[in-house]
Amino acid sequence: MDFNNANDSVMRRMQALANRITHIKSQDFYFYNQAVEEILPGNKVRVNGRVMGMYASYSYLGLVGHPRINEAAKKAVDKFGTGTNGVRTLAGTLTIHNELEETIANFKHAEAAITYTSGYATNLTVISTLMGRGDYVFSDKINHASIVDGCLMSGAEFRRFRHNDMAHLEGLLKNAPADVSKLVVADSVFSMDGDIIDFPKIVELCKKYNAWLMIDEAHSVGVLGKTGTGIEEHFNMYDSIDIKMGTLSKTIPSVGGYVAGKKELIEFLRHGSRAYIFSAALPPAQAAAANESFKVILDEPWRIENLNRNTKQFIGGLKGMGFDTLLTETAVVPVLCGEDDKAFALTRECQMNDVFVLPVVSPAVQEGMARLRATITAAHETEEIDRAMNVIGEAGKKLGMVK
Repeated sequence: MDFNNANDSVMRRMQALANRITHIKSQDFYFYNQAVEEILPGNKVRVNGRVMGMYASYSYLGLVGHPRINEAAKKAVDKFGTGTNGVRTLAGTLTIHNELEETIANFKHAEAAITYTSGYATNLTVISTLMGRGDYVFSDKINHASIVDGCLMSGAEFRRFRHNDMAHLEGLLKNAPADVSKLVVADSVFSMDGDIIDFPKIVELCKKYNAWLMIDEAHSVGVLGKTGTGIEEHFNMYDSIDIKMGTLSKTIPSVGGYVAGKKELIEFLRHGSRAYIFSAALPPAQAAAANESFKVILDEPWRIENLNRNTKQFIGGLKGMGFDTLLTETAVVPVLCGEDDKAFALTRECQMNDVFVLPVVSPAVQEGMARLRATITAAHETEEIDRAMNVIGEAGKKLGMVK
């Protein structure tokens, strides 16, 4: 391949992105891909030799490094080694995989569960396995990219409804043929905005129009519900979701994804989804860590109480300073900046003052909607949250974002 061929469309796309990265770096705005040297107590990290407060972590309950979880992972390595013998269908299934799936099913009040090697792969393979040509898929406008890609890969008729707009969704469902299979899919907590799907209404519409309901709980397990089991507990509406999807890499400090549901659904996915059949099994240590994590959540409910208290403090404090945090009511807290360069500049000010936050800019969000996507956890101390808010507030004043 001639990398100097400016007429090649692939090279043009590569060059356009390279130019954007060069511009960002030239302004000292590039803070992506920073290596964390050490994770410290109190949700702090060491980066480039400096200790910083971490406000970009998905470890919502502060379970990274939990002694019980670490010990479970170590025992799994001693028993099974560091890898598996292959894919789950052939020689790759270990007893710890079966134990994990049983734990997930119990945690999610489902009959059975299946695990995959990443959350992205889970959405991609589950949607494209269940749906096909002639079917209809309805997706919230700001669903995670993995959901969008799964919908596109399925070959089904793809309809996107305005964000959390149930009237728009109903219109789309009403206009779809009555005799086709329909799937409605949405995040429970939206990863860029932090708001919660209108769960009671979306359940009602799926029942009314005979549609399957798939909910991605990547950012709600450990966050919603008194015991942290998710959106069904939050609304006290159990057995309302057909396809209960979640990740093992956010609140759960491991890696992978899962789906829980009826036995027939899980059996179909176990024998029909390509990401299960053709991907190596989860490493033993990661399966064991995830398995123990679900148990720790139920055993230590004070973590959810801490998270709820810290979330209110953080959102309330930023709003009080004049920042726009959109409609968030969860641990995902957007700090709206507007233009991309404003988000980069605010990030730089925060990082220079040892607050580790990161910007989300177009095309990950709409142009003009760039933001800091801050996160709060159960491990943050009250005084540390105050300090982080003060840093963000002073930076906002300096940049003319707040008074």
